[in-house]
Amino acid sequence: MMLDLNLLRVLDAIFAEGSVSGAARVLGLSQPGVSLALRRLRDHFDDELFFRQGGIMVPTVLAEQLRAPVQQMMGTLRADIVSTGRFDPAQSERCFVLNMSDLGGLSFLPDLVASCAAVAPGVSLSSVDLGPDELLRALTAGTIDLAIGHLVDIDTTSLFEQTLFDHEFVCLVRDGHPAITDHLTLAQYLEADHIVVRQPGRSQERFENRIQELGYQRRIRLQSSHFMSVPLLVAQSDMIAVVPRSVGTIYAKVLKLNILPLPFHVAPVELKQFWHRRGHADPAIIWLRKQVADLFRGRNPTESGLSPFWSRFLGSA
Repeated sequence: MMLDLNLLRVLDAIFAEGSVSGAARVLGLSQPGVSLALRRLRDHFDDELFFRQGGIMVPTVLAEQLRAPVQQMMGTLRADIVSTGRFDPAQSERCFVLNMSDLGGLSFLPDLVASCAAVAPGVSLSSVDLGPDELLRALTAGTIDLAIGHLVDIDTTSLFEQTLFDHEFVCLVRDGHPAITDHLTLAQYLEADHIVVRQPGRSQERFENRIQELGYQRRIRLQSSHFMSVPLLVAQSDMIAVVPRSVGTIYAKVLKLNILPLPFHVAPVELKQFWHRRGHADPAIIWLRKQVADLFRGRNPTESGLSPFWSRFLGSA
């Protein structure tokens, strides 16, 4: 029995999003519609395909065997068939899928969403955060249109890239810290209690590698895989944390945090946008890349005066 191509689109979206609701959002369908398609897929393959575990849809062994050929087929359709025509942003209802960290979402999405809404009111964005191996597969298959950030441990030979801006690392310290005021010495840094963010494949990994190179030993009180809770924890304790300047800029006024230079050299990190060669000539992805470049190339969006959204937000803080 032949399989409806629309069912493969649903299967592809569930692989990418890890949930029925996420697949529905990306495809512009109702959640019951995607659930019905999944039931038809299960009937066709006589397999459960996905089971729920820890809030996500985990693929079965058969589903994993289907992942690569389905992603390759859908990627070919997007690159070789769908993208052959022109792209009219004013009329498009396409959902673009972007890969970025939680910090990237905080920094990039406010201005990007506003820009798209102004010139492409029917266009929507979906933000995901995949690990290096999964991200490369998704870019290759075409289920991710664009990756924004600093990618470590990923093979970029099949990818195009464009530098947007550099970001530097700074230290967050609460206002009124008993030992650290407006200057941070190396001794103070090493003696303090630390919050450390562990994000393999991201820019923070570069900082942690630098600490190892220097041979510094810190007293780590808390490790986290996300940045968003770190400023709140610093503001309510005597712990300090090293973060990209954008995190400090956003939270410093609101939470009364001090942003201090590090007492040792750490090279700034380049943030870039990445796309696969499959989509290099896709008019829609060309348009999306231009939106990102126009907004962020040479301009850190969280520096007041450069980004309209963050200028208003930080100005009112």
